[in-house]
Amino acid sequence: MPAGCGDALDVGCGDGLLARKLTGRAARVTGIDSSPEMVARARQLGEGDLTFVVGDFLATDLPAGYDFICSVSAIHHMDFEAALTRMRELLRPGGTLVVVGLAREGTVGEWIARIAAAPVVRIVKVLRRASGPENMPVATPRMTYREVREAAQRLLPGVRYRWHVLRRYSLTWRKP
Repeated sequence: MPAGCGDALDVGCGDGLLARKLTGRAARVTGIDSSPEMVARARQLGEGDLTFVVGDFLATDLPAGYDFICSVSAIHHMDFEAALTRMRELLRPGGTLVVVGLAREGTVGEWIARIAAAPVVRIVKVLRRASGPENMPVATPRMTYREVREAAQRLLPGVRYRWHVLRRYSLTWRKP
């Protein structure tokens, strides 16, 4: 997250956990989620200068000029390219975009990596006592890791793509 961040946007904010953590690093934080139940919970748990919006990220009117936009485990619920394009458009020049997402395995090598990582994933989940918020919407990723990487590179020139052991990838991009 850039230093001196004014406005931050959490796309697919769920119960607002990340948005609440961002309040210490950004002057104003907005979270958006399509689930009224999740946003109600986020509002209930929220403190400080937080705004939560119920709506479809691709259709809801949001102001442009965010210094930081993030999305964690939510972009696979949307049209990937439309969502990434919208994030790019809402980001101010010099702003930072971070997406942590889920994809599906599309090659033998990715399947081997998934199987090899399965014990590590299970151990980490047990140690962290990992669980999602109650009633959190779930969606199966439609895109493979390769499709995600190629689309991101096309839409966000210079994007940094990383594959992570816990069945995630991350995209980090600074808007020129």
